Amino acid sequence: MDEALVKEIAILKKQHNAVILAHNYESDEIQAIADYTGDSLGLSRTAAKTDADVIVFCGVFFMAETAKILSPQKKVLLPDLNAGCPMADMITAEKLRAFKAANPGRTVICYVNSTAEVKAESDICCTSANAIDLVKALPVDEKILFVPDMHLGRFVAEKTGRDIICWKGFCPTHMKITADVVRSARQRHPLAIVLIHPECMWEAVQEADEALSTGQMLAFVKKSEAKEFVIATEKGILYQLRKDNPGKEFYMASPDIVCPNMKKINLLKVRDALLKMQYEVTVDRVLAVKAKQAIDRML
Repeated sequence: MDEALVKEIAILKKQHNAVILAHNYESDEIQAIADYTGDSLGLSRTAAKTDADVIVFCGVFFMAETAKILSPQKKVLLPDLNAGCPMADMITAEKLRAFKAANPGRTVICYVNSTAEVKAESDICCTSANAIDLVKALPVDEKILFVPDMHLGRFVAEKTGRDIICWKGFCPTHMKITADVVRSARQRHPLAIVLIHPECMWEAVQEADEALSTGQMLAFVKKSEAKEFVIATEKGILYQLRKDNPGKEFYMASPDIVCPNMKKINLLKVRDALLKMQYEVTVDRVLAVKAKQAIDRML
């Protein structure tokens, strides 16, 4: 780490009354300087409760949008505007309206990994951690459209038995984790507990011991008496896992489970964001109100 850069960031952060958020998939150096690490919605909710005037969100664009929706009075900065989410980009408001028109009478559940305009067209948001409980809380006969992740939607349908039609979106990084990848990792580490993210294909999920969100993985490992774990999600989570559990061993299911967008932000870009107050993420007020309704219904 560039210590001079870290000190400069600390000074600028104090000058601007800023808070730095880092998603669990960000690089080690970014997580190390963050005030808070976690999943996207958890970070946005945490930031909303702080007295900071500026939020520097080290993640991808939809996460910064969500932070702005929950903290409209705060300035939200994304250190690299090219840090996007391919899955979020797989559906637009226009496409969702057409999807609803083709499947009338269904409740639209929108994964939080989506744009503000898609959230605004949805009935209720969910996260990978609460999607199952949320669906179970709906009336048994309620029919559902799930966007944009077909794999998380399939996971929820399998676990709840509900009538769910999924949009054909997916996470390219989690698509690298196939059933064969999980089986191979288990063969290499037969004593390890295999943890997988539910954005992975159902066939791969079935080969793991637990399907968990990033936050759930961190909590599970802390409580577990096991000493070895195979991790089947983006490798950035290893930073926090190792920090919280120094006596335990972690093995990636595959070495190439890396989200290139999550790795676009570095210390220099964080410094520049604070120095120049760039790049501000804004959300249209009317759109933000509609999107927040879907988030509030979830909460």
